[in-house]
Amino acid sequence: MSMYQYIIYEEEAGIATITMNRPKVYNALNDGMKEELLQAFQQAEKSEDVRVVVLAGAGKAFCSGQDLKAAQQELEGKAYSDAIRKFYNPLILQMRQMPKPIIAKVQGVAAGAGCSLALACDVLVASEDSIFSELFVGIGLVMDSGSTFFLPRMIGSLKAFELATLGTQVQSAVALELGMVNRVVSEESLDRAVRTYAEGYLKAPTKTVGLIKQMFHQSANMSLEDTLELEAVFQDKAAATADHLEGLKAFQEKRQPQFKGK
Repeated sequence: MSMYQYIIYEEEAGIATITMNRPKVYNALNDGMKEELLQAFQQAEKSEDVRVVVLAGAGKAFCSGQDLKAAQQELEGKAYSDAIRKFYNPLILQMRQMPKPIIAKVQGVAAGAGCSLALACDVLVASEDSIFSELFVGIGLVMDSGSTFFLPRMIGSLKAFELATLGTQVQSAVALELGMVNRVVSEESLDRAVRTYAEGYLKAPTKTVGLIKQMFHQSANMSLEDTLELEAVFQDKAAATADHLEGLKAFQEKRQPQFKGK
């Protein structure tokens, strides 16, 4: 059901899978792919059938980052900031603000903006051969696409500074130890591991998960007092959902709740 040129978009049984599909260049990001990724995430958010999203890369890599050859033509004398504001910033904000969980399925390299895309997801499952790299500094650039926000919050400022300023390649086992990924599995087990996470979210109260995602995002720079008030406000939002009523009923009837994402 994909209508895209650079990605593949599929919906099946409540799961939307968005696959970056430029395997010959390790899914390097040109402007067309960035536009399509934004459109695909918007499509997944609007779809009432979708309760969880999987972001993946075709072939041997997740995403090698910005397509530097394409960028030389696409920029046409414009500033890098123009492209960042036009393409990357809206995409990252869409991913973080959509009220549905996003699972990154990472194999091979996730570098530069590709690493940023992975870190912008809510759950990261990586194969044993995967490598994460904030390689911006290798071409004399700073991190963008949200890595400056995500990385230090995941692993702490000291280690984040090291990885950002030295462009260190992080093997999957080290990424797991640092807290950059949720799980590392063999390449043969990657699909199954991602599916297990996705099925877990299919059984979860989708609107509540979305509220938790929004709370985490907002509370990152809030005081304790403001966070406590945020919890009170969002608790009322969660209590107004049909899934909350189902949860209460299931508890009283001593059975597993059958959440519908409503």
